[in-house]
Amino acid sequence: MFASVLSACILGMEVCPIQVEADVSDGLPSFTMVGFPSAQVKEAQDRVRTALRNNGISLPPKRVTVNFAPADIKKEGAGFDMPVAAAVMAAAGMINPRLLKDVMMVGEISLNGEIHAVSGVLPRVIRAREMGCRFCIIPHGNLREAKLVRDMKVIGIRTLKEMTACLREPERFLEKETENADALAEQQEEEPVDFMDIRGQEGARRAAEIAVSGFHNILFIGPPGAGKTMLARRIPTIMPELTFEESLELTKIYSIAGLLSRENPLITKRPFRSPHHTSSPQALAGGGRIPRPGEITLAHRGVLFLDEMPEFSRRSLEILRQPLEDKKLQLSRISGTYVFPANFMLVAAMNPCPCGYYPDMNRCHCTTGEVAHYLGKISQPLLDRIDLCTEVPAVPFSQMNSTKTGECSAKIRKRVEKTREIQRRRYEGENFCFNGELSGKQIEKYCVMTEDAKNLISKAFETLGFSARAYHRILKVARTIADIEAKPLIDAGHMGEALAYRAFDKKYWN
Repeated sequence: MFASVLSACILGMEVCPIQVEADVSDGLPSFTMVGFPSAQVKEAQDRVRTALRNNGISLPPKRVTVNFAPADIKKEGAGFDMPVAAAVMAAAGMINPRLLKDVMMVGEISLNGEIHAVSGVLPRVIRAREMGCRFCIIPHGNLREAKLVRDMKVIGIRTLKEMTACLREPERFLEKETENADALAEQQEEEPVDFMDIRGQEGARRAAEIAVSGFHNILFIGPPGAGKTMLARRIPTIMPELTFEESLELTKIYSIAGLLSRENPLITKRPFRSPHHTSSPQALAGGGRIPRPGEITLAHRGVLFLDEMPEFSRRSLEILRQPLEDKKLQLSRISGTYVFPANFMLVAAMNPCPCGYYPDMNRCHCTTGEVAHYLGKISQPLLDRIDLCTEVPAVPFSQMNSTKTGECSAKIRKRVEKTREIQRRRYEGENFCFNGELSGKQIEKYCVMTEDAKNLISKAFETLGFSARAYHRILKVARTIADIEAKPLIDAGHMGEALAYRAFDKKYWN
């Protein structure tokens, strides 16, 4: 007898529907799995057979064949346990095969019949909705995550017996949960850090506000203990709140990566990823035969912070070049090409030399060669992709010991939201939202300058020897500074400030 049920596997960020087919026929007792299953999937036959026996269900002594279609895609993970069990039971006549029609199932089965949670449930449920499935059967541990898809019926089960019962009477198991994505969002705690904790550093604070307002990349340079990391960790607090669509997009990424909280699965805060400088290129980009999201993708819609940037390997840093330009990461493997979203804001921090005190020659004891070697770890093409470069000097004792607090994150965020609203209206109808995403002819169209500003950038271009990419980055930053002041044209003042944020990299690297 033949039966089949729908499941799905995840390839990069894509969800591929998989039809799990089972046939129980006469012949020597055996359990065969075909359709390009991995070793993890092949182990399902032992888990399923043992779980059925421990729950009082005995398979007939016949030939059992399970097929995963399409057969040209390798199936991985333990999420196929439950659909295999359902298809085999239906093929053996224990449940009606018609009950499996238009039902998507995913879940791992333990030897005693319990159903364990798996990663990647949210994108599978979204795919089931797109395919018009009647409902999804998933582990109860993934129920809150799946409930984020508001217009799809989802049943969370705990045991193999519940799976059989809900297939026969699905309406009885459709839980009417009152909590929704908004309720889940309220449960998450507020960020404990705030810009008001920072004493002094007015120039760096200003640069951070400009960077966030236009979604520009920024590099902090300064001696140890000046507050570079402190500034970077507070940047997400001045970024606008995520929309529900953005939250769902991020939750989908973190679901595939297996990093979601079971209690509060909806991602409502912008990501702040801070990988250690020993991280490999694969950890940043995403590794494996079938790649999973790396740190670059996990920072989507948020901040990727590289502390002690020159300490990262050259290969790891150069991986950033393509996603910084294209806002997506494309990885090629033998099994195919995988595209990951990578629209993040790069925030980096570094010392000006190995000891950290250059160019203060009273405290710096590094040789010229040591300084050049240290700074040379960051290539010029990568520097050109960083829009703002600002110094973070040591804080004097008078400011550090002062009782006066700085401006709070909430006030800065209001100004950022106002500036971003100007950009949103300007780029309405375009496929981008921020000044930092402008490219090519778009820069000529939207970065309109006064004559004084044109003269200033012309002289600076000839004197400092900027590349074409650096020139475009300067224009985009100037456009953001003008938007902060609600000015339609870029004037000499805006251009001068934007140039100042490029002068520091010329100061150190030249």
